[in-house]
Amino acid sequence: MPHPYDSLEMAAIKGPHSVKWSLYGEEVLPLWVADMDFPVCAEVVQAVAARLSKRIGYPQGAGDPELLEAILAQQEAMGLKGLGRENLWLTTSVVPGIYASVLGLTSVGDEVITQVPVYPPFLNALSDYHRITRASPMAIGPSGRWEIDFDHLESLVSPATRMLLLCNPQNPTGRVFTRGELQRLAEFALRHRLWVMVDELWAGLVYEGEHIPFASISPEVAQRTVTLTGPCKAFNTAGLGGGVAISHNPEILARMQKATRGVMGHPNVAAMAAWTAALQHGQAWLEDTRNYLRANRDFLGEFLHTKLPEVKYIPPQATYLAWLDFRALEIEDTHRFLLEKAKVALNEGSTFGTNFKGFLRLNFATSRGVLQEALERIERALRARGTMLA
Repeated sequence: MPHPYDSLEMAAIKGPHSVKWSLYGEEVLPLWVADMDFPVCAEVVQAVAARLSKRIGYPQGAGDPELLEAILAQQEAMGLKGLGRENLWLTTSVVPGIYASVLGLTSVGDEVITQVPVYPPFLNALSDYHRITRASPMAIGPSGRWEIDFDHLESLVSPATRMLLLCNPQNPTGRVFTRGELQRLAEFALRHRLWVMVDELWAGLVYEGEHIPFASISPEVAQRTVTLTGPCKAFNTAGLGGGVAISHNPEILARMQKATRGVMGHPNVAAMAAWTAALQHGQAWLEDTRNYLRANRDFLGEFLHTKLPEVKYIPPQATYLAWLDFRALEIEDTHRFLLEKAKVALNEGSTFGTNFKGFLRLNFATSRGVLQEALERIERALRARGTMLA
């Protein structure tokens, strides 16, 4: 039976209200920036409309109590226990939280470790504020998945190292790190007395494995960790914003708040209403959407396996992002080639870390028809190029 997402109304998706669909022009299929083309959960839309029918004055400084309790319940269900409202700080979105953690927990000239490839704001926050990036490249291990190189991690530590930035589930590789991997990272962070910022924004979109909150590994590492999350990836509300910084150590939150005083802004009333409704009423929508995304992920894998085996692809365990390796095709600028010849826009791999030229990130959170058309355009463009294709 066809799914409603199979027949998305393009007129409702395209237009100047969407940077995804307006940046590259009408003829380009955009599978780049990380939002979904799907309609938002009806209960979320209704909650925003209902909230906007009320007085839109300044909200409570800490945020709506109903939302705070919903976040605490969500984190408890995921395994992050022992939290109270004092352990939450609502932010305007997750990216400002990344910057706030860097500003609050490190100083100019400090060294900060992160795995690469990684969500570009991790790297931007460090360069923008003159911290020194110590990048540890992940590699495809015996498991056939992207893995952390723990020996390389150790080689990066110096007396100036202050912090570890972690993304789990991982953007762009889609890895869901195992408890064993997280335990090794926790031991590493504790042994070197590092602060840890972990972005867990994608925890609601896991297909395989189990999302384990990093701060749940031990009470000791929880005292050195701030967790960032929000509703926008799971519930497709990126334009509303909204995020939260979570820590068992309130001093971490206080340092982040002090470092961004006057620039973070107050919680958004519409975003809080949407987030509350999503947590309270959006689970059926989320499960249905996750199942559609899983099927798109598998369709993508089968297409590449049968028609473009030169493009290497490891199916993500989470997210709606595919990290594609085009290096075997030896194209000078793969992103530009596909944009100009296939009329398909993906994310350039080098923005996720040095040495990832030739990789592209593809967003498969769209209708099956749009995904298929984009893949067929890519295949035609590569075959017209005429080299190294079976």
